[in-house]
Amino acid sequence: MQTDIDPRNLIGRKAFDRDGTKIGTVDEVYLDDATGEPEWAAVRTGLFSRDAFVPLEPSRLSDDGLNVPFARALIKEAPDFGVGRHLSPEQELQLYHHYGLDLPAAEGGPAPAPDRDFGRIAGSEG
Repeated sequence: MQTDIDPRNLIGRKAFDRDGTKIGTVDEVYLDDATGEPEWAAVRTGLFSRDAFVPLEPSRLSDDGLNVPFARALIKEAPDFGVGRHLSPEQELQLYHHYGLDLPAAEGGPAPAPDRDFGRIAGSEG
């Protein structure tokens, strides 16, 4: 993802699947505690539905919103960890596997470091 973007600017933005269909609205952004870089977004997929976690890399931000290069069905089937708390290393690994992504090269291998944790920026926080 473009690293010069303030992750707080993602909150409230529309999110679109690979076909350009709206999947929801970015509710929260999760940061890598070690680097401070935005890593995941929780997208509210409907009024009465849950948030789906989507990877911010390889997603792209455009004038229209966040463009996530995955099918809507895959996004809606992402593991549900709830929002409002940190993602554990195991949860992050499950998300990478779900989307068929390799961990970033900086991670140094097939599993996240044991002390890696992901903070969040909630839409309701200023």
